Amino acid sequence: MLLDPRAPRFATAVTTVVLSAALITGSVPVLLAQAAVFALTAASPRLGPYGLFHRAVVAPRLDPPTELEPTAPVRFAQFVGLVFTLVAVVGHLVGVPALGVAATGAALAAAFLNVAFDICLGCEAYLALRRLTGRPLAARVPTGS
Repeated sequence: MLLDPRAPRFATAVTTVVLSAALITGSVPVLLAQAAVFALTAASPRLGPYGLFHRAVVAPRLDPPTELEPTAPVRFAQFVGLVFTLVAVVGHLVGVPALGVAATGAALAAAFLNVAFDICLGCEAYLALRRLTGRPLAARVPTGS
């Protein structure tokens, strides 16, 4: 399945705001909410609430995409975000706030890179793993193909 790459990028913009709030407040409920979003989106990018909002409200106002991207790298990136967010939650809950802050900060940095520079670290890691295993995958394909 292929996705409009603007949807995951929009979702990452929302994620950046949520993770910023979590980092500033140290709020475990905010981290848990974001973890749930990561889990849903890792299961299927079509299930993620930020992507649903993009498809329902934002996408109808945009021109059709000129390229599409495969879902697998996006799912992998969401899984990585889930892991970092759960590590942050555990850090806060077991009384190691430095771990919570570091894990939240790492997830926030990755999200910010995607929003600001269109660099998805999780996607790039997935694509690198595919190349290393001899099964390369194109990051994006033109919609005309």
